[in-house]
Amino acid sequence: MTATAASDNTARPLWRKVWEFPLVAMVVALVLLGLTLWAMQWVLYWAVPAGLDPNIDAVVRGLAGVGAVFAVYKLLIVRLGREKRDDLPLAGALGDTALGLGAGAAIFAVVVAVAAVLGVYRVFGWGTLEGWLPFFMAGGVVAGFVEEVIFRGILFRWIEEFAGSWAALVVSSALFGLAHWANPNATPFSSLAIAIEAGILLGGAYMLTRSLWLAIGIHAGWNLTQGLVFDVSVSGLEVDGVVEAGLKGSDLLTGGAFGLEASVIALVVATAAGVWLVLQAKKEGNVIAPMWRR
Repeated sequence: MTATAASDNTARPLWRKVWEFPLVAMVVALVLLGLTLWAMQWVLYWAVPAGLDPNIDAVVRGLAGVGAVFAVYKLLIVRLGREKRDDLPLAGALGDTALGLGAGAAIFAVVVAVAAVLGVYRVFGWGTLEGWLPFFMAGGVVAGFVEEVIFRGILFRWIEEFAGSWAALVVSSALFGLAHWANPNATPFSSLAIAIEAGILLGGAYMLTRSLWLAIGIHAGWNLTQGLVFDVSVSGLEVDGVVEAGLKGSDLLTGGAFGLEASVIALVVATAAGVWLVLQAKKEGNVIAPMWRR
């Protein structure tokens, strides 16, 4: 710490030091986001008429949820903490998101290709794509955006500011896996697999770019590709895809009822991609030390 920084820190009143402390900022951000989502549910309950077409309902709810989270992030969350930062910059948003969508799709395509070569993934014919729009909104747009704001934009960001990049990567990944514990057909191994493969992959994308857009794209691209293209259960949720396919074999290779995300195949492929991103972030000097060492 420089003499100027030390002097500035000493001059700040105690209440401000507490308010701007990374873990306090993190909790406040989570509360703000939680209240926003809760309020949006009430607004939609009264504003959206009963009996609305399911596709229109899905689009309205999805866009309203994402819009509300985006607004509270831009208006309030970016102002929290001592180190002010906007991880949802408009500059480069489309390019990074598109790159992420392609990367997420490609990674899962490799997972499916390996599963097909090993004989555990088989295509039987064309699928129905029934309910594709609600899943596109909920499993792609909303899950990709909202979950990344929570786990990388809030948890990773302020844990990193307090305890450094490596602690943030470990803790945010563990919490991300734990959040999938309540999903249908979840097992201890499926949560562990999600924590490792997706936690490192998405955390690495955030570390490298210092923006949420690449991680949002990867998250959405991964979900949409496995469900709507390859007809694989997404985190335990069944989805009708372009093709009608099935998994047969050892749970270690198929992931069981949870889907290929809980397979050793995805664990190896996605984790390898995530480790590469983390190493690129380290090479770029984007690894932050704990606050007591800065």
